[in-house]
Amino acid sequence: MRILLTNDDGIEAEGLESLERIARTLSDDIWVCAPAVEQSAKGRGITLSEPLRVHKLGEKRFAVTGTPTDCVVLAVNDLMPERPDLVLSGVNRGHNIGEDVSYSGTVAGALQGMAFGIRSIALSQSLERFHDEVVAHWETAEAFAPAIITKLLDQKWANGVVMNLNFPNLPPERVEQIEVTTQGFRDVGEMHAVRRTDLRGRDYYWMSFRGEKQEHAEGTDLRAIEAGRISVTPLHIDLTHMASVHDLKKVLGGAPPKKTERAA
Repeated sequence: MRILLTNDDGIEAEGLESLERIARTLSDDIWVCAPAVEQSAKGRGITLSEPLRVHKLGEKRFAVTGTPTDCVVLAVNDLMPERPDLVLSGVNRGHNIGEDVSYSGTVAGALQGMAFGIRSIALSQSLERFHDEVVAHWETAEAFAPAIITKLLDQKWANGVVMNLNFPNLPPERVEQIEVTTQGFRDVGEMHAVRRTDLRGRDYYWMSFRGEKQEHAEGTDLRAIEAGRISVTPLHIDLTHMASVHDLKKVLGGAPPKKTERAA
């Protein structure tokens, strides 16, 4: 099995080293193509306004001056002699659950693999908090991911699906359960901008999260990680809300409306 690895934390990230150790329990044919610098929260962004540079760091190891999506596109179409059988993206430093998945570069790397018709899995290791001194429990992802990936590959997947694996912020010996989950949603107001002032008196902003305690629905990825369980969520890129499609078909269709009436 030929496996392509990517991430959004960059080619030098600890999580990528962890992912390589995971991958080598599954195969000896491992290729790495990851961003040259961190590309967190870049989502499915692709680089269109400037050229991409590829730095060959080894026989099967490349750093790209672009996003995770760029990396997978280049690896599959140009850098690898044959298409991979599996794309693994991660292991991300911090979980990717709830609405995180819509802007996660880790999930985006897996989605691009899926777009090529390649089975793809995103892996993330939860953190206590996002501070440089906090060390992730990489050993937890490494302890459980190989067997989980093997079980997933033994199953038939629907077209257009990627698997999103999240490991709780616990050492392996304290993880007792795995759960197949749905994508949850946090309160809308959690993301905000923090305003600060530079040394010349001009304002600038840092995007941030309030991280307030919330109650999450049972069966969601948010609840599973909060409870210390491994979360496995099948994701797909179809954003259509089918219930609204059916409702709108009752009022829109055929010839377009030409005149509006203002509400009283």
